[in-house]
Amino acid sequence: MMNPLPGLPEFDYVKPASLAEASRFLAEHPGEARPFMGGTDTFVRMRDGFWKEKYLVDVKGLDGTNEIKFDPASGLTIGAAVNMNQVIASEPVKEHYHLLAEAAHTVASYQLRTRATIVGNICNASSAGDTIGACLVLNGSLRVHGVGGARTEPLTTFFKGPGQTALKPGDIVTALLFPVAPEGWAGKYIKLGRNTLSDLAIVGVTALGYPDRSAPSGYRFRLALASVAPVPLVPTQAELILAEKPIDEATIADAAEAAMNACTPIDDVRGGAHYRKLMVRNLTRKAVSEVWERIGG
Repeated sequence: MMNPLPGLPEFDYVKPASLAEASRFLAEHPGEARPFMGGTDTFVRMRDGFWKEKYLVDVKGLDGTNEIKFDPASGLTIGAAVNMNQVIASEPVKEHYHLLAEAAHTVASYQLRTRATIVGNICNASSAGDTIGACLVLNGSLRVHGVGGARTEPLTTFFKGPGQTALKPGDIVTALLFPVAPEGWAGKYIKLGRNTLSDLAIVGVTALGYPDRSAPSGYRFRLALASVAPVPLVPTQAELILAEKPIDEATIADAAEAAMNACTPIDDVRGGAHYRKLMVRNLTRKAVSEVWERIGG
């Protein structure tokens, strides 16, 4: 329930010296401690009474969390504390993963993006997260440090429900990882909102396509949908249609219909469920068509 008298509750600020120390503290205080990066969601949710943590554990700057690294052989690493404006301005991101920069640019305002992080957007586990779709279609994964050491969590299995993830007590996401992007790829993110600044998506559609001789159509597409299911949604049947049938307007329309049928939106103050389903169909057709024009149409 929302706090009827909004205001930040009392909390202790904890600044550990290492990831190991941070993980131990978080594991020793389950439900009471939360990792702290940008804070753009944390303080709002604490102010409104949704989060009641007693400790905020500042993990910014620990073990490379502020770095962006690109290796042509292995791909891109974005530290968990790197803010969205840094991602947008990054030359390796703009050159090799431009879809990620384009999606980040749709988030809120410039001022908020100086604090907000893509990893925070992911860990918030909202189906409306603007950058999550790009991370999914670019085959992103998370490097996680826990009490038992480091591991990698693929994004495809990371989201368990609204606000729920695969993270365990003591876990800290330290970086976002991307493999080398497919050769000849193109991508598009379309966000439908009530205004052009700061609003959550009513519907979001991300599309990525690339040539692939192993596919009957000669191409493969990866799709992700926002704000139309309990978690960010990958419409696999729509992807299959685009891989198996010759790419033309009819095939794209069939894929868009499949994407619409895959989603399970709700009615809320931003839009009705029926409207959202129709917009998924229309925006999927638009996004895939734009990508197709760039890779083979």
